[in-house]
Amino acid sequence: MTLIWLNGPFGGGKTQTAHELRRRLPGSVVCDPEQPGFGLHRMLPPSLRGDFQDLTSWREGVVEVLNLTLSRHPGPVIAPMTVVEPRYFEETVGRLRGMGHEVHHFSLLARRETVLKRLRERGFGHALSFVMGRNGPLFRDSWAESKVDLCLERLRDKRFATQVWTDGVTVPEVADRVAATAGLRLRPNTDTRLTAHVRRRWTSVKHIRLG
Repeated sequence: MTLIWLNGPFGGGKTQTAHELRRRLPGSVVCDPEQPGFGLHRMLPPSLRGDFQDLTSWREGVVEVLNLTLSRHPGPVIAPMTVVEPRYFEETVGRLRGMGHEVHHFSLLARRETVLKRLRERGFGHALSFVMGRNGPLFRDSWAESKVDLCLERLRDKRFATQVWTDGVTVPEVADRVAATAGLRLRPNTDTRLTAHVRRRWTSVKHIRLG
């Protein structure tokens, strides 16, 4: 089966695009590699929590689960995940390709100011940080902001093709471009402006990480 791996900076639109693809791509499923990463974080005491991608168990686990899903699920698989370390990219995306899977990789890019604006607008807002502390949304988004320049620089490299620029483009339009490049046919987008707005907000709320 087909894997669509959506890479990009934090705040680049990966999650929104992934769920737009799932909504309009019959038989598709979203497998989010971030979920086991946060699970591994919770197993560790706070003093030992770094970047979960540095854990071999995360990289190997992601490949194992995606390989299983691609081998047994009858439809396309969508994985939204930022990976900018070349070695980690080869140990995940590269390994899945080496296993014979059809992998379409996309880097969703935007101007720096666009990405920062998206980061600062997403979620419930900064007020939650005063309740949630270090593990709250503001702390994590501050960490994400600190990685924006590195992500944008790394993901311009040809090894991270195909690049899709998302400035001034709606989520459905990004999904259309990704699907067309991957040779997949989406259902027509029938959302009104209001429906689309509510859908985007609800997707954001569902994916807030509370530590």
